[in-house]
Amino acid sequence: MKHPVSLALGAVFLGAAALGMTACDQGSAGNGYSVYAPDGAPALALVNAIEDKAEKFEYHVVDSSTIQTYVTGEEPEADFCILPVNLASKVLGTGTTYQMLGTVTNGNLFFLSAEDNENLTKDNLSTLVGKSVGVVQLPNVPGLTLQAMLNKYDIDYQIVENDGEKATDKVNLIAFDPANVTPAGGCDYYLCPEPAASTKIKGTASAKKPFRMAGDLQALYGGEEGYPQAVLVAKKSVLEGDETDKDAVEAMLSYMEESGTYLETVTPETVLSALDGVRTEGMTASFSANNLTKEVIANCSVRFTPSSECKERVNAFLEELIAVNESAAKAVSDDFFYNA
Repeated sequence: MKHPVSLALGAVFLGAAALGMTACDQGSAGNGYSVYAPDGAPALALVNAIEDKAEKFEYHVVDSSTIQTYVTGEEPEADFCILPVNLASKVLGTGTTYQMLGTVTNGNLFFLSAEDNENLTKDNLSTLVGKSVGVVQLPNVPGLTLQAMLNKYDIDYQIVENDGEKATDKVNLIAFDPANVTPAGGCDYYLCPEPAASTKIKGTASAKKPFRMAGDLQALYGGEEGYPQAVLVAKKSVLEGDETDKDAVEAMLSYMEESGTYLETVTPETVLSALDGVRTEGMTASFSANNLTKEVIANCSVRFTPSSECKERVNAFLEELIAVNESAAKAVSDDFFYNA
């Protein structure tokens, strides 16, 4: 007969082994599947998932400049990750380690004007010729997307650097630091992302020439669909894993499918609380009680489209970015797109 202590210890060890096996089944986080997103508009897509408080997921909202470090290297940390589509194309486009589950945000860029200029629509874009547009993040996706949009409409433009001469027969694009975007900044229009765009309008409301919304780049580029801004990817080992892994993938897809509808009903306070709880400690948040409103949330275009439905749109957008700057993105393999 075995001693009762031995039986008890055996039960403990068996229980620990079982827990260990479960942990191994639950992604690279050990006790849950790790989910990463850059701070800002893309992180809004996670709020619905975060608020569900499922223990099998660990959420991390990190500085946007570091997001690719969680999906690269010999043993990347992220089981699921949201990142800009152009960055995903460059570091994950072969589909070897990660696959794209779908797009999660569809643009958050808006034109501001404090002058007596027309509100921009598809029918009057030619009025930009000869005018100056101050662009926040001109070398990055905002500026690249604007240039791709102008190319779609066959509108000539130039980038004006260091007080260079402005052209009368082209659109003049000028890089602007967000802090310098003011009604007195000297441009006819400014292109800003949310929440900066709404913050600028609110902050100049009492000025002699206040800012107003003067155009929606998403609508100008792709109508109601906008453009594929940020995408959700998943580690291939999870996508091809056991039933526990497959359940996690299905759960995450369900969260994403409901993310846009959820944000239509939730309060800004709930959004802020959810993101504050998973954000990297000490990092300055993109959203705060001073700049997050229901309108800003809506303007961030959170809407999930699975890879099977957005593949052509993503490929076309990447081609257009490459045409603007060949180092901005890469063509991706068919293996990059996950098919459920």
